[in-house]
Amino acid sequence: MIKGLYEAHLPVRNLKKSIEFYKKLDLELAYQTDKLAFFWTEKGHSWLGLWETEKVDTPYHPSLRHIAFHVSLEDIRNAGDWLKQRGIEARTAFGFSPEEQPLVLANVAHAHAAVYFHDPDGNSLELIAPLRLDTEEKLEKMSLKEWDQKYNSQ
Repeated sequence: MIKGLYEAHLPVRNLKKSIEFYKKLDLELAYQTDKLAFFWTEKGHSWLGLWETEKVDTPYHPSLRHIAFHVSLEDIRNAGDWLKQRGIEARTAFGFSPEEQPLVLANVAHAHAAVYFHDPDGNSLELIAPLRLDTEEKLEKMSLKEWDQKYNSQ
């Protein structure tokens, strides 16, 4: 029945400024009104809605104002440079500096590599790629560089 997540939404202070930012992420503008814009994250499969609203002042919490974009493992390895080329800086996350990212999140039986950054309104954005799913091994947080040394140098 459920095939994936079709849409997610974020509040923004200035829609025009936000549209320019999300275009830097190579997202395609799908629809726009005076106070709303939709960007395709994967055309025909999922999109992101940006709403110009005073709700942008709602304090951040991981359950609010956060979007994670699925990318390939090859792309996550180059994400820091890719963001820098667009004038976007990675941010500190889970005690890892921007320079230590991509970091590896170890969530019980799953590991993902991720890079974190903010949009102009402080919404939390993440690029994420799965590394290992459904493993019995106890995994731990580390940088992707450490992960590669531990698991890929054999």
